[in-house]
Amino acid sequence: MTTPTAEKTGAHTAEAADVITGARERIDALDDRIIGLIQERMAVSAVIQEARITSGGRRVNLSREMEVLGHYREALGKPGTALAMTLLELCRGRI
Repeated sequence: MTTPTAEKTGAHTAEAADVITGARERIDALDDRIIGLIQERMAVSAVIQEARITSGGRRVNLSREMEVLGHYREALGKPGTALAMTLLELCRGRI
């Protein structure tokens, strides 16, 4: 007989279900922090873009974006590049 906790976690023991439940709560808290940091990054990026455009520059600085892509790739491998591209996309044109 499976318990509701086992069904929810996929665990076969109560001990494993407890570990999974606790770890998932931690992941949910981390995700909330990550989302908050992304929103903060978007706001800072908007300030930079506004200053650049106001001074007569372009909205996007491609050499800077290449630095960001390289930083994420070095830290996280190939998937880091995709993550950085998503962040850059979120942060463009929010003025």
